Amino acid sequence: MDEDRFNMEVRKFLKMVGVTSQREIEQAVRAALAAKQLSGNETLTAKVVLTIDGVGLTRIIAGDIALG
Repeated sequence: MDEDRFNMEVRKFLKMVGVTSQREIEQAVRAALAAKQLSGNETLTAKVVLTIDGVGLTRIIAGDIALG
């Protein structure tokens, strides 16, 4: 295995995940605020499920996002 290439591919994937996730979270929160479903002072629980079928990996990563 080429360790340098592997490292770069993992970083590229994680960058895509981070950018896409941030955009989706921001859009969903703004829509919920506009629809008065949120007041803007909540703390939201977020969860990401990471799976890689080829190696049998499944991990849940959870955390909180405070709005105010």
